[in-house]
Amino acid sequence: MKRIQISPRLVETALGILATAMLAAGLLLAAVQEPTRILSAQEQQIQTDLDEAMTLYAQNCSVCHGLAGEGAGATPALDNPDLRQADYDTLDKIIARGLFNTSMPAWSREDGGPLSDYQISELVSLIQLGDWGATQDRVVNLGMQPRAPFSAEPDAAILQSLASVPQGDLLVQGIDLYARECVACHGADGLGTSLAPALNDPAVRAKPVEELERTLLNGVPGTLMASWESKLSAEQVAALLALLSGWEQVPGGAIPAPQEPLAVTEESLALGAELYSANCAQCHAPAGQGTPRAPALNVKSFLEGTPDNAIQQIITLGVPGTHMPAWGDRLNEVEIQAIVGYLRSWEADAPQVAQPARGGGPWWRTTGSGTTGGQGEPPWQRSVQTAPQGGQALQATPTSAVTPEAAGAHTTAGAPTGGGPQTGGGPQTGGGPQTGGGATTHQAGSGPAWAQPASAPAWWESLDPRAITLLAALALTALAIMVLGTLGLRRLKRLNLNAE
Repeated sequence: MKRIQISPRLVETALGILATAMLAAGLLLAAVQEPTRILSAQEQQIQTDLDEAMTLYAQNCSVCHGLAGEGAGATPALDNPDLRQADYDTLDKIIARGLFNTSMPAWSREDGGPLSDYQISELVSLIQLGDWGATQDRVVNLGMQPRAPFSAEPDAAILQSLASVPQGDLLVQGIDLYARECVACHGADGLGTSLAPALNDPAVRAKPVEELERTLLNGVPGTLMASWESKLSAEQVAALLALLSGWEQVPGGAIPAPQEPLAVTEESLALGAELYSANCAQCHAPAGQGTPRAPALNVKSFLEGTPDNAIQQIITLGVPGTHMPAWGDRLNEVEIQAIVGYLRSWEADAPQVAQPARGGGPWWRTTGSGTTGGQGEPPWQRSVQTAPQGGQALQATPTSAVTPEAAGAHTTAGAPTGGGPQTGGGPQTGGGPQTGGGATTHQAGSGPAWAQPASAPAWWESLDPRAITLLAALALTALAIMVLGTLGLRRLKRLNLNAE
């Protein structure tokens, strides 16, 4: 039997073939798994975008579009099959540029808004792919669930006496609805306020019922009168129309004025300053001088001509047909009153003519912004955010800007006393997102579980089998080269010895 002689050349060939085979196997394995890896990475990125989009929605959109995208008043619902099938570019354009002659403002930084293109794309993903039930949970978890605005308690004795008059049941139901939904603007007994005209008026009673119904259902654009079509049932509409047509049958004092707001104190002024900076400064400017997105508040004409209750009602109910949303579903009465008191403190030194500041744009183009860190960019481009001296920092967690003691122990559980958590928007007055006035830092262990920083995975959990395969192939190739080099040197040495 012939013995095979193992020569250096044979060893070199075998090692070369083995290394080539391992490299080919590693590349083949990577090629086979690449489509699955891409799909997995895409799915993971979509889930990350949707998670961030739910927080953006809670901070910026829920005040108008509702807890779960169900719509509010004249504002359309986003939980809509047609919108889920809508073209991406169309949705992106609407969010970025707004809709003319509606309450939908422009949100893109290029158009004066506070959101980056990436954040807008996340909101589009939420509309097309999001879970609105989970979105509602996020809004509630962030303390931004709706709360009732100003209401009054009807006189029980008068309500009982009305049971015997014609259409008494409808009148009683109408009075109850009016006390809960209408007294804030139209005043006690329907006699009107500085915000809305009187309804207990012969001129109103003389109008056709169809006209009154049309106004009630559709609202009046450019005023505080919103559309109630999606909020009231047919029976409730009939009850309110009965009240408007038969108010002369209702004794005076049936519907008292809402309870007077709390007096302004030093603590409430401090709270108002924090809340204004967190919720209003991005649109109305840090000193109230106004921006292209919202009018000036720190000006004589506004402060001298608008009483406290009018400012309070405007903040609570918003102004339909403008960029000013209703804040009664976000802040409680004490917090809104604190903001009113803070605005009123400007009156003594308010200028006759305001000098609007540029607001709502990127930090490098916004006066008094001071935000850095690329919060509106994709996750891989973001850097750690800092708060420059005297600037505003984006809030990262739902921590209160003022302690309950400083707020006079009047804050409501779940109410965002600091304006709500942030991921990279701006303040939320006039439809804008929120930024914090005082720097709010993240504290480990605070906030809901989903907001906690993820623990670092073990080192072996981050290993990629494909990378291990390639590294092993490279290591074997290097070993083969070393072995071949050593064998070559020995053979060369033997040849030199033989030659001698």
